[in-house]
Amino acid sequence: MRVLITGAAGMIGRKLVARLLRNGTLRDRKISQLDLHDIVAPEATGGADIVINSHTGDLSASGAVAALVAAKPDVIFHLAGVVSGEAEANFDLGYRVNLDGTRALFDAVRLAAYNPRLVFTSSIAVFGAPFPEVIPDDFHATPLTSYGTQKLMGEALLCDYSRRGLFDGVAIRLPTICVRPGKPNKAASGFFSGIIREPLKGEGAVLPVPRTVVHTHASPRSAVGFLVRAAEIDGAAVGPRRALNMPGVGVSVAEQIEALGRIAGSKAVALIREEPDEAVWAIVKNWPTRFEARRARELGFVAETSFDDIIRAHIEDEMI
Repeated sequence: MRVLITGAAGMIGRKLVARLLRNGTLRDRKISQLDLHDIVAPEATGGADIVINSHTGDLSASGAVAALVAAKPDVIFHLAGVVSGEAEANFDLGYRVNLDGTRALFDAVRLAAYNPRLVFTSSIAVFGAPFPEVIPDDFHATPLTSYGTQKLMGEALLCDYSRRGLFDGVAIRLPTICVRPGKPNKAASGFFSGIIREPLKGEGAVLPVPRTVVHTHASPRSAVGFLVRAAEIDGAAVGPRRALNMPGVGVSVAEQIEALGRIAGSKAVALIREEPDEAVWAIVKNWPTRFEARRARELGFVAETSFDDIIRAHIEDEMI
């Protein structure tokens, strides 16, 4: 089996590669080759029986994706994209990468004339306020950011291409992935990780929004699990509505901080500084809160059940 991963140099991409190399199989078949693509060279070391090819470039550039799908990978994970804050700040870049790049990839698969499983990472940013207390699976998608709009367009394309039998697609609407390791990125959601990650290291962190903000989170470990499950699930069981809300832990920022205190103590909590940022707040205040995620749970997608578990997963995976 050949597997193509776009956005393979990103945090989730790297963890997905590591998981596939560790497992050695996908969809009950042995993985023979991984093709990894990103704007910077992905780094990975294959096993004795798995060949790894690294590719760099812009997916929206003419002819770029045709070369990636020429060998007809059996499973494609499309993770590449410009994150929320950057997509909002740079209109042209967001649409070129998140929409044009996605359309180019989908069309390259169409022109290659075969039917792979294609997993697309969408986002809960496809939803816009006002929200019910718990968002059901059939809640109307009305994004209030350019990023959410771009992801929703990608979902619509995926559903249409799947309906026509051009590929077998599944879109997973990721909650905010927390705690993200490494350095902060330009995502508007970055502070959710920052107020946990930095204090755990004994460093200061900035909270730019009110503590009353409620949001849904899942760990990087769970995100990789979502991707693998989306690759292996029976497409007929998903049905024509190919976009699924992933499960997660819905908590307020205050509850996040309380969980940090239970695990790391009051000294860690004291390292968080509240500094309101109107640009971040303008984006975050329109984001959804808690999700029912009934369809995803019934289809076998699993996440943590408490924010304490999310923090512990970060400590186990990144700090031990």
